[in-house]
Order: sequence, then structure tokens, then C-alpha cells
Amino acid sequence: MTAHPTRSEVAPSPRRDSLRRLFRAITILALVSFSGPGPLRAETEADLAPIDLPLFARILEGHTRAAADIVGTRVNYESLKKSSDWEQLTLQVRRAKPSQLARNERIAYWINAYNILTIDLVLKHYPVESIRDIGSFFFPVWDKTVATIEGREISLGFIEHEILRKLDEPRIHAAIVCASTSCPPLSRTPFHADALDQELNTAMRVWLASSEKAIAIDRANHRIRLSAIFDWFEEDFRSRGGVLSAIAPHVSNEDAEWLRGSGRDATIRYFDYDWTLNDFE
Repeated sequence: MTAHPTRSEVAPSPRRDSLRRLFRAITILALVSFSGPGPLRAETEADLAPIDLPLFARILEGHTRAAADIVGTRVNYESLKKSSDWEQLTLQVRRAKPSQLARNERIAYWINAYNILTIDLVLKHYPVESIRDIGSFFFPVWDKTVATIEGREISLGFIEHEILRKLDEPRIHAAIVCASTSCPPLSRTPFHADALDQELNTAMRVWLASSEKAIAIDRANHRIRLSAIFDWFEEDFRSRGGVLSAIAPHVSNEDAEWLRGSGRDATIRYFDYDWTLNDFE
């Protein structure tokens, strides 16, 4: 008669199974340790930090300045043209694999990428009086290819409309800067995935602090003047209760109370948009 194996012979005991898992883990760790910086390791690092944010931070600190005028942040394009770090930063943007990133990582990456590639486009045509001078009526600058990322030709318009706006985060409009006077002030620090919510709130608050280009409240005449960005992208704020509801958390308590109360039916007008380059004076 044929002897049948017992259950313990077919399935390993918990102790034996644990030993096997431990041996496998040690083997894999040893292989990784001795394999050197191969392609897998490089890809993992690129996924976790596709852009060298400390490098970007140093560039922003060295080549931009806070300005006590309508622009808010001015960019020294002349000095950036001479920066040996700039090419390295733009190369990182182009080599990244944003499709492999989690949502907040994608948003942070694409905001930083938009701002970097906008500056890079200006640098390639500098000096110019306005970023719109780089394009034409029939082929606007927003449709020009500024990078090839993951095999796809990317324009600034594509980043804004086909990527960032589709992520349902309207605060991105306070963070992406098209190198113009009426844009929100360029953040002098990069955006980080692990602090994204706080950084977007800060960007909104800094932008809306300007009564020259973001929001001006005239209680006496029951009027509000807003950035044209809130007109162009009004639909993006509907999921947050509309433009005024989305603005309220980022202004003073007094203004927020008015916007949520009697200001809800105020007459809204929009600032003219100044496309002059946000260059050093």
C-alpha cells in the first residue's frame, strides 16, 4: 500500500516557513548591496524625487527676489542664463516618470515642472518683453513644445489644461506662474508632495494679499474686483462652492465673513491682465 504524505510534509510548518522567508530576505538584501547602482536603483530614486528640490531651492534663492510691487517675485533671467545648474535641473524634469507618482507627488512635480519649463522657455528667447512674444496669434506660446516627458511632447498649455486642471485641485492656479506681472507671485521655494496642502494654501494667501491684481473688495459700492484667472478658470472652483467660497479661507477673517455673507451677490469685475515679463527691473 502506498503511504500518503502527512499534512505537515506537504505544507511547511510556520517555523520552517518563517526561516525560508528570512533566508530569502537576507539573500535579496545581499544581492542589492553588492549589485552597485544599477538601473533599478536609479529608477526608484527618480520616482521618489524626480526633481532635485534642494537644487531648485538654491536656484530660486539665488536668481529671484521678493519685490514690493505688483509682481511680488522678480526673476533674474540674465543671471540664470549663466547658471551651470540650470541645465541639470531642466534635464531632471525631462527624465522624470510622473505617471509612476502618487497624486500629491504628481501635482507637486507638475507645478514645479511648469514653473521651471516656463522660465526655461523665456531663457531660450531672452530678452523678451512678454512671454506671449515667443508665440504668435496663430501659434500661441502655450502650444509650443517645451519638453518631451515619458515619450510625449509637452507644452505649457498641456501641463495646465490636460494634467493639472484634471486633478481637481483649483489652488494650482495660485502656484503655476506664466512669467507675467499679473500672474500670482512665483514661489521662491519648490513645492513638496509631503507639504503640498500647506504650500498651496500659502500660495493662495500670498496671491490674494495683493489688492492690485488678485482681489480688491469695495464694500461701499458692493463690488469685488478679481484676477482674470478666476474668470478664465471659474469652472475649476465649482467643486469648492464657487470662486468666492474657494477664496474665503485664504483672506482676512473680516473679508472672509463679508464674502460668505452680503458679498455673495456683489458685482464682480476683473483686473486687466498685464503680460509684461516678471524680470528684474
